[in-house]
Amino acid sequence: MKHQSNLKSLDQFVEEQYGKKGTSKRDKLEKGYESFKLGFLIQQARLEKGMTQEELAEKCGTNKGYISKIENNIKEVRISTLQKIVELGLGGHLELSIKL
Repeated sequence: MKHQSNLKSLDQFVEEQYGKKGTSKRDKLEKGYESFKLGFLIQQARLEKGMTQEELAEKCGTNKGYISKIENNIKEVRISTLQKIVELGLGGHLELSIKL
């Protein structure tokens, strides 16, 4: 007796639900994912440094609420502000890349 699997890869699922790359629905999903990922990366770096949101905010000249909104994907962040958070607040170095 052969058992058929209904399992799909993540790529297959995303393509079925949101369309192929380049479609507006898929682009919207991927843009949202990138924003979420950025907030998550900031949060993980902050936690790795053993810092509270308030401590990070103080070091980079903003407030706890703003850091919270970035980490929770509620607020978009300007590149200049992101650079302050990473470099002044976390003591890191911001690297950006463009993939074509």
